[in-house]
Amino acid sequence: MTQLVEANKQPMNSTSITPSPSEHTALTLKQNVEQALTAYFAELDGQHTSELYDLFMQQVEAPLFTCVMQHTHDNQSKAATLLGLNRGTLRKKLKQYDLL
Repeated sequence: MTQLVEANKQPMNSTSITPSPSEHTALTLKQNVEQALTAYFAELDGQHTSELYDLFMQQVEAPLFTCVMQHTHDNQSKAATLLGLNRGTLRKKLKQYDLL
C-alpha cells in the first residue's frame, strides 16, 4: 500500500516515514521556502531589512503565475480555477507582473 506526500505527491512506503532509496526524495514546497528564507537571513548577516512580506510575495507570485499560465497553455479560465481565484483577480495579478 502506498500513500502520497501532500506537498509533492511522491509515493511513500506505508511502513516507513521516509521514502525508500528507490523513490524520488524532492523537497516539499514548504521545505524549499524554509531553506530559501534561512539562506536569505544568513546572507543579511545582521543587516536590517524591512517589507519582507512584499518582497517575498513578489518573488513567489511572479513564478507561480508564469508556471500556471504555461501549464494551462495561457487559458486564463483554467488558470484561475487551478489557483482558486476569479478571472478578474488573475488578470489583475498577470498585469501586475507584466505577464499579460
